[in-house]
Amino acid sequence: MRIAHISDLHVLDLAGVPPWRFLNKRLTGWANLKLKRNHTHRSGYVRTIAQEIRAFGADHVIITGDLTNLALETEFAAVRQILEEDLGFDPRDVSIIPGNHDVYTGGASRDGRIGAYFADYMRSDADLGAELGADLELGFFPFVRVRGPLVLIGLSSAVPRLPFVAAGTIGDAQRAALDRILKLGALRDKKPVFFAHHPLHNPASRVKTVLEGLHDARELGPLMGAGLFLHGHLHKRMDRSLTTEAGVIRAFGATSASLHHDDPAKMAGFNVYEFDETGGLARGYARVLGPAGVFTEAAIPEA
Repeated sequence: MRIAHISDLHVLDLAGVPPWRFLNKRLTGWANLKLKRNHTHRSGYVRTIAQEIRAFGADHVIITGDLTNLALETEFAAVRQILEEDLGFDPRDVSIIPGNHDVYTGGASRDGRIGAYFADYMRSDADLGAELGADLELGFFPFVRVRGPLVLIGLSSAVPRLPFVAAGTIGDAQRAALDRILKLGALRDKKPVFFAHHPLHNPASRVKTVLEGLHDARELGPLMGAGLFLHGHLHKRMDRSLTTEAGVIRAFGATSASLHHDDPAKMAGFNVYEFDETGGLARGYARVLGPAGVFTEAAIPEA
């Protein structure tokens, strides 16, 4: 089985958005776009990557959040169009979780805006029970999908924050639901693949952890015990092993699918994970976007 992993699409679409929609945290986000992000993030790369994944022949695609820049309806609609037209996968074969940019404002979170556009990409298998997870504003998380020897478990670490804060949290309700899910007899023989937007490892600096990290990472890791964990948020590919009281978690980060960068570990592309018939990870590597839209295979750097 082959899974493609992309993250941090940061698709921008301001068409028809009235100025008053920027009288909140979006004002600082808009300034960041003008000063920096608009020059380094290119939405056209996302279309190219989606088309490459389609031709590449992945069995499943996991998207670990930050689909948008400012959590605007126009941006969510643009991402949905890319998934339908360029990727062309059935929603059952694509799993999406939100990132902090997808709940950029309190209104986007309260409205469950990402769920309005992508509920069919964030839904547990019907035979497991659509309401397995905790009932959050954005939907039921974690959601669970069984694919071959794997059980895919999508967590939401996205919560609205003040300007200049991009930290996340899973929360008590999701952790309790995850504990129940991992005890389900139907999943006992499946290998878990967990995914969330924020990484499990936090910055060494306490200040950076407060501003950018996953605030309950210490509680989440032991609960998962062992398995594979996929994330985004850092805009950099990485392969890291994390030891918990219950085992070792192999954590892979994907770069931004729209990022133009001289560093191959940060340049846009997607990760690929190939599994054997028992659900063991046989191989993990990256497909990096190069000149003229040509992709090359590269190792995922160890962190």
